[in-house]
Amino acid sequence: MLLKSIRLGSDDLAKTRAFYDATFGALGVAECSTPEQYPIVMWDLGGVKFLLGPARDGQPCTFANGGTIIFEADSEDAVKAWHAAGLASGGTSEGEPEAKPQARGAFGAYLRDPDGNKLGAYFGLQMG
Repeated sequence: MLLKSIRLGSDDLAKTRAFYDATFGALGVAECSTPEQYPIVMWDLGGVKFLLGPARDGQPCTFANGGTIIFEADSEDAVKAWHAAGLASGGTSEGEPEAKPQARGAFGAYLRDPDGNKLGAYFGLQMG
């Protein structure tokens, strides 16, 4: 496996922890176990680490224009639960749960996390 980790920026780790604990929980991922005093939060996504923390240059975090991180769900209900958990935890919708024509009909949804990072969750998405 070549991918070791993905790190995104976050200016509010408490909000970030709550958002990702809720959305990852809907996909069957364990809650963040990073101690509260650490300057980052981290989850293990099957060997790939997913981290969020402040920008190292001390400036406010920004999100990628055109960047999206897609997570795999094991059912349409899991996609719906992921989307609902994100909305309930400070995220905003970027696409309701439904079959997506741009993904050959795979069932997916999109959110922005509290820092504006764009995320998606799909069931049945074939890539390549």
